[in-house]
Amino acid sequence: FTPFWRHCLSILSPSPVLSVPHIKPTNCIVDSELLDDWGLLPTNPNWASSFESEWHPGEDGAQSRWETFLESAVMYYKEGRDFPAQVNTSLLSPHLAFGEISVKQLWFDVNNSITTGEVDHKNGQKFLSEIGWREYARYLLVHFPHILEKPFNSKFDDFPWDSDETLVAAWKAGKTGYPIVDAGMRELWQTGYMHNRVRMVVASFLTKHLRTHWRVGADWFWDTLLDADIGNNTASWQWVAGCGADAAPYFRIFNPVLQGEKFDKAGAYVKKWVPELSKLEQRYIHKPWEADPMTLQLAGVTLGKTYPYPIVEHKQARTDALAAYQAIKTS
Repeated sequence: FTPFWRHCLSILSPSPVLSVPHIKPTNCIVDSELLDDWGLLPTNPNWASSFESEWHPGEDGAQSRWETFLESAVMYYKEGRDFPAQVNTSLLSPHLAFGEISVKQLWFDVNNSITTGEVDHKNGQKFLSEIGWREYARYLLVHFPHILEKPFNSKFDDFPWDSDETLVAAWKAGKTGYPIVDAGMRELWQTGYMHNRVRMVVASFLTKHLRTHWRVGADWFWDTLLDADIGNNTASWQWVAGCGADAAPYFRIFNPVLQGEKFDKAGAYVKKWVPELSKLEQRYIHKPWEADPMTLQLAGVTLGKTYPYPIVEHKQARTDALAAYQAIKTS
């Protein structure tokens, strides 16, 4: 990605953003249907009912979200984007996915804000590089279309994936016993979105701890994410799985406890999406199995009943994943 983006920056000269044309009102009446007539929203049950408080689809919603981001959150983007309990990301991905706002507008607005000093260079450029990753994913899809089904790195063609349907079901439901993973999967189910840092954690857990094929995760994200994008989804899952272009090394295995303690130290994110742990002491919020019985009782937590024990043990899962990687590396 880095050489790709550097080259892009050296040659990019996009045309200015066009203003919205003014259309004169007309007295012509055209027979039309209402959007509600199409019955697009789910019913019986309406599994998207909680989305309404989180998202405002359409151009107006996209512009409002963008203006809010430019006014404040972008100032903390470079360092703050990794903390899921804080709103330091743009939350524009669903709007971008549906074409409700253009990448070109983001490019010009950020660069203009950097020029005027309203946005500092490091935060503005970091945001633009993340937009650049989105374009990079499209580039990969055009030139290497096989990555939709097969790994970019052919060494992983024969990787010994070991999918267990029961464990995958627990992952999808947010019942792995690892709070940061469960919080992310529940946020996804309830809002159609997941914070980017947490996406990497849950993807690593599925592909490394559970040694489940990355396509299983990619398919689940495709079904549940409002911002599902074929290029980004494919490239990102392969990146985490270690088999993609410019991929994270396979042996980079996220420790879900350490990730939680580093990026959600007070447990605010976990407590929001895993409310059964909301009364647990901070030092145990990311590893409830280490709390003594009295502490658990005071917090109203019964492991194995109100909250699950870990479905795999981190050290053993890491050892197994590295052994599988070594096997294909040797062959």
